[in-house]
Amino acid sequence: MSETVLDVRELRCPLPVLRANKMLRSLAPGERLRVLATDPASASDFRAYCRETGHALLASSEEAGVFTYLIRRRAEDTPPGPDEVPV
Repeated sequence: MSETVLDVRELRCPLPVLRANKMLRSLAPGERLRVLATDPASASDFRAYCRETGHALLASSEEAGVFTYLIRRRAEDTPPGPDEVPV
């Protein structure tokens, strides 16, 4: 499975999510995007973004002030579903 890394460290809300959205639009359905961010607000931002768009937030973690999010791009014709984002 293909994975792209997007480094948005040092950017503040809403830029991490906006840049991730732009990158996800360029990926094929099912491809993964790993986002590196330092904005603490990005945790709630990425959960809400994935819930609203139907992309799957596969994992999230924080280490030494760097937040990492692994997002799988949704299929074009798949509507967002409640099971796409872990609660």
